[in-house]
Amino acid sequence: MALKNTLMLKNFAHLVVFFCIGIFVVTESATFSIITDKEALISVKSQISMELSNPLSTWDQESSSPCNWTGVVCNRNGQRVIELDLSGLKLAGSISPHVGNLSSLRSLQMQNNQLTGNLPVEIGRLFHLRTLNASSNSLTGAIPSNISQCKELRILDLMQNQITGEIPEEISQLKELQALNLARNRLFGPFPTSIVNISTLTNLNLGTNSLGGQIPNDMSRLRNLKNLDLTINNFTGTVPPSIYNMSSLVYLALASNNLSGDLPSYVGVTLPNLLGFNFCINKFTGTIPGSLHNLTRIRIIRMAHNLLHGSVPPGLENLPDLEMYNIGFNNIVSSGRNGFSFLESLTNSTRLNFLAIDSNLLEGVIPESIGNLSKVLKKFYLGGNRVYGSIPPSVGQLSGLELLDMSFDSISGEIPQEIGLLEELEVLGLAGNLLSGNIPNSLGNLQKLNKIDLSRNQLFGGIPTTFNKFQNLLSMDLSNNRLNGSIPPEILRLPSLSAFLSLSTNDLSGSLPEEVGFLESVVTIDISDNRLSGVIPKSIGKCKSLEHLLLAKNMLSGQIPDTLGDARGLESLDLSSNQLSGSVPFDLQNLQALQALNLSFNYLEGEVPSGGVFADPSKVHLEGNKKLCLMEFSCRNKPAGRTRRLIVVCTVIAATLAVCFTVAFLFYIRKSKAKVEKTTESFRQEHRMIAYDELRLATNNFNKGNLVGTGSFGSVYKGLLTEGTAVAVKVINTETTGSWKSFIAECAALRHVRHRNLVKLITTCSSIDFKNSDFLALVFEFMSNGSLEDWITGNKRTSNGDRLNVLERLNVAIDIACAINYLHHECEAPVVHCDLKPSNVLLDSDMTAKVGDFGLARLLINNNSGDQPSISYTHTLMGSIGYIPPEYGFGEKPSTAGDVYSFGILLLQLFTGKSPRHESFMEGLSLKKWVEINFPNNIEEVLDQELLFQAIHLYEEGKSINQEIQGDSLIKVMEIGLSCAADSPDKRITMKDALHKLKTAAEAEAEAEAKAQQEKGCLGEA
Repeated sequence: MALKNTLMLKNFAHLVVFFCIGIFVVTESATFSIITDKEALISVKSQISMELSNPLSTWDQESSSPCNWTGVVCNRNGQRVIELDLSGLKLAGSISPHVGNLSSLRSLQMQNNQLTGNLPVEIGRLFHLRTLNASSNSLTGAIPSNISQCKELRILDLMQNQITGEIPEEISQLKELQALNLARNRLFGPFPTSIVNISTLTNLNLGTNSLGGQIPNDMSRLRNLKNLDLTINNFTGTVPPSIYNMSSLVYLALASNNLSGDLPSYVGVTLPNLLGFNFCINKFTGTIPGSLHNLTRIRIIRMAHNLLHGSVPPGLENLPDLEMYNIGFNNIVSSGRNGFSFLESLTNSTRLNFLAIDSNLLEGVIPESIGNLSKVLKKFYLGGNRVYGSIPPSVGQLSGLELLDMSFDSISGEIPQEIGLLEELEVLGLAGNLLSGNIPNSLGNLQKLNKIDLSRNQLFGGIPTTFNKFQNLLSMDLSNNRLNGSIPPEILRLPSLSAFLSLSTNDLSGSLPEEVGFLESVVTIDISDNRLSGVIPKSIGKCKSLEHLLLAKNMLSGQIPDTLGDARGLESLDLSSNQLSGSVPFDLQNLQALQALNLSFNYLEGEVPSGGVFADPSKVHLEGNKKLCLMEFSCRNKPAGRTRRLIVVCTVIAATLAVCFTVAFLFYIRKSKAKVEKTTESFRQEHRMIAYDELRLATNNFNKGNLVGTGSFGSVYKGLLTEGTAVAVKVINTETTGSWKSFIAECAALRHVRHRNLVKLITTCSSIDFKNSDFLALVFEFMSNGSLEDWITGNKRTSNGDRLNVLERLNVAIDIACAINYLHHECEAPVVHCDLKPSNVLLDSDMTAKVGDFGLARLLINNNSGDQPSISYTHTLMGSIGYIPPEYGFGEKPSTAGDVYSFGILLLQLFTGKSPRHESFMEGLSLKKWVEINFPNNIEEVLDQELLFQAIHLYEEGKSINQEIQGDSLIKVMEIGLSCAADSPDKRITMKDALHKLKTAAEAEAEAEAKAQQEKGCLGEA
C-alpha cells in the first residue's frame, strides 16, 4: 500500500513539472517573439555610433522583420533571432543591456570594433548562447559572474580589451565550454583552480594579464586541452609536472613569467603532439631538453632569456617543419673552431624563418655552410657570443633575410661584398667586432634597409656614396671606427633618416656639408670626435625634429649659426672643443626644450645670454672661452677701468687665500708626528722627479696605441721607463677646470699613504711640454689586468673566456675593503677617497685589487669638537653619479661614511653585474632598492647570471661547493653591501666592520669548499 502511494505521488510530481514547463514555454512564447527581438535590436543600435559609413542602415524600425538586416540571422520559420554578427564593422559606443532580450540567441559576435563600457550582466539571460566573441574592443569592467548561466556556451572570447578584476570562479560551471580566451586584458588575481573542472576545454588562453600565484597542480584534468597559453603574467614557482603529461597538448606557452626549475629531459616524449613550445623569459635552469629535437613535426621552439646551460643537443636535423628556433640569452656553451657545427643540422629545416642563438657562450667560426640554411629565413641573431674568424661569403645566399645581427662578437676580416645580395634586408647589425677594411659599396644595394649599425669596429676608408640609395633608412651608426675622408653629401639626402645619424669617433675631415639641412626628420646627429673643419652650415636649422646635436672635438670654426634657434625641439647641444668664435647666439635662450649646452673650449667672446637654459648654470658649460663675460654683472653696464680693477681685487683676494691655505697646510704638516716627517723626507729621496722628455719617450710620444684609459682630469698611457720599469702615466689636462687642484690633492693623498691595495705612485712630473705649455703627470705602477669595471662588464676575461667567480669576487672585495679601511682607520690623518667606483679599482698581474685615482681625495683633521672637516672642502658635489651618498647632495662634507656608501654600491655592482646607472633603474628604482626588494628570499633574481652559471657549472664538474652553501655566502655579501649603502650615515657600518664580515664570509666559503673537495675525494676513492 505504501509503495502504491509513493508511485502515485511521483506521477503527480511529474505532472506538475510538465505543467510548469508548459506554462513556461507558453509564457516565453507570448513574452519573447520576433517583435521583441526587433525592439531589442533597435535598442542595441541606439547605443552604437558609426563615424563614416552606416553598416546598420538596414536596421529600420518600419521594416516588418529584422531577419534581412545586416548581421542578423533568424531561425527557419523566421520567428526568432538566433545569430548576431556585427564583427569588423568599426562600430563605436557600448553594448546595450537589451541584448539580453534576444533569448534565442546562439551566437553573438561583436569582435574587431571600438566598443567601450562594460559587458552587460544581461548577457547571463542568454541561456541558449553557444558563442560569445567580443574580442578586440575597448571593453572595461569585470567579467559578469552570471555568465555561468549561459550553460550551452562553447566559445567565450574576450581577448584584447581592458577588462579588469579577477576571473570569476563561476566560469567553471560552463560544462560545455571548449575555448576560453581572456588574453590581453587587465585581469589580476590567482589562476582560478576551478577551471580545471571544465574537461571539455581544448583552448585556454589567459596570456598578457597580471595573473599571479602558482599554476594549479591538477592541470592534467583538462584531458582534451590542445592549446595552453599563460604568457606575460606573474606566475611563480615551478611548472606542475602534470602539465608535462598532458599528451593532448599541441601548443604550450608559458613565456614571460617568473617560473623556475629545470626543464625535464623527457618533455618531447610525454608531449608527442607538440607543435609549439614557448618558455621564453623565465628563470628555467637545466639544459635544453634533447627530446624536443625528436618531435619531427614541431614548428616552434622558444627558450630565450632563461638560465639554461650545457650545449645544443643533437637532433636538429630531424625537424623539417621547424619555423622558429630561439635559444638566445642563456648560458649555452660550445668550444673550439667547430662550435657552431649544429647550424649545419638546420639545413634540413626548409621552413625556418626565425633563428636566434645570440647572447650565449657559444664559441667558434661561422661555418661556410651557413648559406645552405632556409631560403625563407627572415631573422638571424648570432651576436653576443664568442664568434671569431670571418663572415663567410655564402651568407649572401640567404636571400630571404630581413634581419642579420652579428653584433658584439670577435668577428674579424672584411665585410663580404656578398651581403649586398640580401635585397630584402631591413636591419644589419655588425657592431662591436674586429671588422677591418673598407665598407663595401655593395651595401648600397640594400634599398629596403631601415637600420645599419657598423659601429665599434676597425673599418677604414671613406663612407660609400652608394649609401644614397637607402631610401628607407631610419638610423645609421658608423661611429668608433677609423673612417676617413669627407662626409659624402649624398648620404645626407635621405629624407627617411629620422632616428639618428652617428659618425662620431672616426677620422673624418673636410666640412660639414650644407646638405645636412635635408635631414628634417632626424632626432640625433652625432659627428663628434673627428677632424671636421670649416663653419657649421646655417642649413642645420632646417632639421626641425632635431633633439640632440653633438659636434664636439672637431676643428670647426666661424660663428655658431643663429639658425639653431629654429630647432625648437633641441634638448642637448655640444659644440665643445672646437675653434668657434664670435658671440653666443641669444636665440639659444629661447629653446624651451634645451637641457644641456656645452660650448666649452672654443674662442667665443662677448656677453652670455641670461634666459632659458642659461638661467641654470648646472646645464651650461662655457669654460675655456677666455673672452666670454661670465660675471654676474652685465658687461655693458661696467666701465672697462672698473672691470679691470675688480679683476685685480679678485686676483689679490684669491692669491691671499691661496697663501693662507698653504701656510695652514704647512703648519698642519709641521705639527704632525715625527713619523710623518720621516715618511715625507724618505718619499722625496726615494721618488725623483722625472722630465717631460723621458715620459714622452716612455710612451712613444704619447701614442694613441699606448692609451689605456681616460678620466675626468686626463688620460692614462702605458709606458716603459729607461730602466725597463712598466708604468702607467696619468697626464693631467691642465685646461680642465680643477685639474691643478686634482693634481695637488692626489699628490698630497698618495705622499702619506702606503698599502699593498693602493696603486703605488712612483714619481711625478711638473714641467713644460714641447708647446711650451704646462705639463703635469703622475707616474704609477702599471696594472696589467685593467680595471674592475672591465671585469664586471665582461670586457676583460680569463684565458678560458671566464669572468670572475664567486671566490675571486670576494677576494677583490676584501682587497678594496683593506685599502679603504687603511685610509679611514690606519693613516696618521684619515683620508676620504670621495670617488670609489669600479673604474678606479685596478688589478695587477696576480689579480690583486688596488684602489687608485685620488684626484678627489680629502685629508681629514680631528678637531676638538670631534667633527671631521675636510681641509680642502668645497661645496662641489664630490664623486660619480650612482656612487655618491645621499647626504652629499644636501651639502654635507665628505666623510668616511660617504666612502662606505660608495663601497656598498660597488659591492652590489660586483655581484649583480649591474651598474647603478643601468637603464632599467628609473622611476624611483635604484640598484640598492632592486637588491632590497629581492633580499634575501629571491637573491638569485639579482645575482649576475654568469655568476650563477659558473656556480652550477663548477659544481657539476666537482670544482665547487654546492649552491646552497654558496648561496648563504652570497646572501651575507649582499647584506654587507646593503648595510654599507644605508641612506643615513649613522646607520652604515664602518669599513672595519665590513672588512671583518667579508673575511668571515670568504673563510666560510673556503672551508666549505675544502670540505666538499675532501668529501668528493673520499667518495672517489671508495
